[in-house]
Amino acid sequence: MSELRLGDLVDDFCVKCRRVTNHATVSLLNGVAAKVRCYTCYHEHDFRHGEPPPKKDSKKESLFKQVLSSIDPTAVAGEDAGAASAQSGETKKSKSPSKST
Repeated sequence: MSELRLGDLVDDFCVKCRRVTNHATVSLLNGVAAKVRCYTCYHEHDFRHGEPPPKKDSKKESLFKQVLSSIDPTAVAGEDAGAASAQSGETKKSKSPSKST
């Protein structure tokens, strides 16, 4: 492939459109596109070589799964049922009209 020039068309993943679209080369670094501008939404971003950005929540998701695996499901179900009945009792009390004489 010949060396890129400014304004050349390349396919890249647009972070704003969230799909692969045509882009114009805006800046070059050592003959490789450094920044590109989307022809669809005109958003300018770093050249990603057509790959979507990595998921941000993968670390959070793995930690969440680790916490869930360490919890005893039967203990959690029992606590939730007790908390729910306590809350329903409080709401019943607060909904009853108070008589002031």
